[in-house]
Order: sequence, then structure tokens, then C-alpha cells
Amino acid sequence: MQSAPVPSPVMRLELVPIILFAAFAATPTLAAYSGAEGYILSLLTRVMIFGIAAMSLDLILGYGALVSFGHAAFLGIGGYAAGILASHGIEDALIQIPVVLAASAAFAFLTGAISLRTKGVYFIMITLAFGQMLFFLATSLAAYGGDDGMTLSARSLVAGWGVLKNDIAFYWMALLCLLGTYGLSRAVVASRFGRVLRGTRENTIRMQAIGFQPFRYQLVAYVLSGMMAGLAGFLLANQAEFVSPAFMTWQRSGELIFMVVLGGLGSLHGAVIGAAAFLLLEEFLPEILHAVSFFLSDDIRSRLAENWKMVFGPLLILIVLFARGGIMGLLRRGRHD
Repeated sequence: MQSAPVPSPVMRLELVPIILFAAFAATPTLAAYSGAEGYILSLLTRVMIFGIAAMSLDLILGYGALVSFGHAAFLGIGGYAAGILASHGIEDALIQIPVVLAASAAFAFLTGAISLRTKGVYFIMITLAFGQMLFFLATSLAAYGGDDGMTLSARSLVAGWGVLKNDIAFYWMALLCLLGTYGLSRAVVASRFGRVLRGTRENTIRMQAIGFQPFRYQLVAYVLSGMMAGLAGFLLANQAEFVSPAFMTWQRSGELIFMVVLGGLGSLHGAVIGAAAFLLLEEFLPEILHAVSFFLSDDIRSRLAENWKMVFGPLLILIVLFARGGIMGLLRRGRHD
């Protein structure tokens, strides 16, 4: 009698996104029995929103080797588009989302058409410059809060219905957007377009020699990436019911890059895992430090908890240095050992 074949490591790793999205789907039910439903839903909604933003960056960074240091600008575009429209009485998401996507696509097309004519560190610096340009533009919008940002009177409506005011309904909308962007990104990567994009990452000159024009493919990928990040900005503004220039700082762009690298470049769901790891560490590290430093005086423990970022930064760097390929890289090596 023959034994059943053992699943290969690759097959097992293909289950990772299924398990990940199943965990997100099961969270509202499990959170209802935790006694902290509102907190858990809010935290994981934020994780999914930044998962969308990180995944959008992974599309150009992991598959196109385009290191954008101004990607947070699209978060700001999405948030401000929703806030400005709402301030003028246009509160329906069915109108806001197309405007968000159009504005993000237009900014991505204009800046990408210029940025993609450069390479390497020059591309990094010019995307940073465009991001900072938008940041300073937002701070100068006195009619919409300027430096202080602007508060949304309420979350967006859906066909005139205020369903998103309910945290559980908003959680499901964020999950739906995450699944949609993941499905779109996966389809793009698996298509002929995605193969050409990966080819330009490996050898641009060779792709040109066989008849492809890498610039066009990179520009389309950049526009798609910007639109997805703009959608994340729309969701982020709705969750917080607030938008400010802080959405689009270069530090936020750096955090998105860190999320992608932490999860594993070129895996899409790895970017979501990286966003989850980053945000959960950021959320719980102060409490962990306070708990593990029980042998220290109360004054030192409180100072350590207050300055937790001095531990957070080196910890992330160590993870990236010693976990080549990020979290997904660790999983791959674990399956082969």
C-alpha cells in the first residue's frame, strides 16, 4: 500500500495567503468573545490598510526593483481627496473612490513619466522630492487645515447609507479592498505584463534587445501601484476620520519600504505580513519592554517604555540583516531544512 505523497515546501507556502486572509476573516467572530472587540478590530483594520499600501509598493519594488521613497504621497492623495470632497458635501464613497483613484493615477503618471527616466539613487531622490513637494503643498492648504490637518465629519456613505460608521462593516470593507488589490496584483504579476516587468528588473538592456520597451511597462506598474496606495489612503482617512500632511511624510514612505523588506520582497502577501509585523511590534513593544525589564527600577522601566523606539529601530534592522528574504524567506528556509 502506497503512502500519500508529502506536500512539497512550495505547495505549503502557497497556503500562506489563504491562512492569512482566513485569519483576517475570522477576526470579527473571535474578537466578539475577547472583551476588547473595538480595539482588536481597529488595530487589524489599520494592519490591512497598511497591508494594501505595502503591497502596492511591493508591486514596483519587489517585481520592478523601483525603490520609491515618496510612496506615502499617494496615501495623502487618497486621504485628502476624501476629506476635501466631504468638506464640499460629496460624502458618498461611490463618488469619492473613483476620484481618489483618478487623482492617484494622474499624479503617478506625471511623476512616474519623469522619475522613470532616471535609475538607482537618482530615482530614489526624485521620488522623495515629489513626495516632499506634495507634503509641503498639503501644509499650505489653509482652507483644509494646513499643518493641523482636517477632520472628517463622519465616514463616507455608501449609496447614501452610513453603513461604514459601524466598525465591523468598515472592517469588512477594508478586507474586501485588501482581497481585491491582492487579486489584481497577483493577476498582474502572473500575466505577460508581469513577466516583462520582472525581466526589466533582471536585465533592462536584454528586454530592449528582444523588442520590449521597459519604460512603458514600468510606468503602467507605477500608476497601478499609486492607485492602490491612494485607495489605502482613502481607507486610512475614513478609519481615523482625520487626514493631515503626516500621511505623506518621507518617514512614512520609509516605513512602507521597511514593511515590504520585513515581509519579503516580491511575494505580495509577504508585504501584508510585513505590515502586520511592523504595526504589531510598534503597538506592543512598549508593554513587552516594561514586562521583561522587571528586574530594573521603576524609573528605568518607565524610561525604557517611553523610549521604546530606540529598541524598535535596531530590532527591525537585526531582523532584516539576519532574516534574508524577510519573514517569507524564513518560512522558505524552514520548509527546506
